[in-house]
Amino acid sequence: MDILKLSTDWAKSEVFSAKIVWLFSAIEIGTALGFWQLGRTTMAKAFVWPMLLTGLFLLAVGAGLYFANKPRIQRFETEYHHNPDTFIKEEIQRTAVSQKQLALVFRILPAIIMLAALAIMFLPVFPWRAAAITIIIAAAFLMIVDSNTEARNNAYHTQLSTIK
Repeated sequence: MDILKLSTDWAKSEVFSAKIVWLFSAIEIGTALGFWQLGRTTMAKAFVWPMLLTGLFLLAVGAGLYFANKPRIQRFETEYHHNPDTFIKEEIQRTAVSQKQLALVFRILPAIIMLAALAIMFLPVFPWRAAAITIIIAAAFLMIVDSNTEARNNAYHTQLSTIK
């Protein structure tokens, strides 16, 4: 098994996920601008700020993913060639930490969705409903992206663990 190829493929997949998040953030921002320009109802106008802020938040999330993983592609090669055993050990530790973080994410995001759903039911004011709906959309999207991240991380961790 080529450990270096396995690691760089994993990092490239994470960079691709960042680009998907950026695409969704562009859709969110574009939708906010559409509601701003074309929205005629109070509810449509209520979506402008929540969608714009969510789009900017997702833009930052995508940037975090991209700038955390893009440099790893080159760094992996240097670290692996310098000391393969240390590289594998550090990657196993890092992926184990990521597994714990992702488990926490999958507790927090559903809780956020539930709170937003309650807000829709109990806060009939248009801006609150628009914000809650937008939060649900963003949290559900992040769960989709993170479910793929979790699957990749678990597979990568398992493959690394079998090597040591």
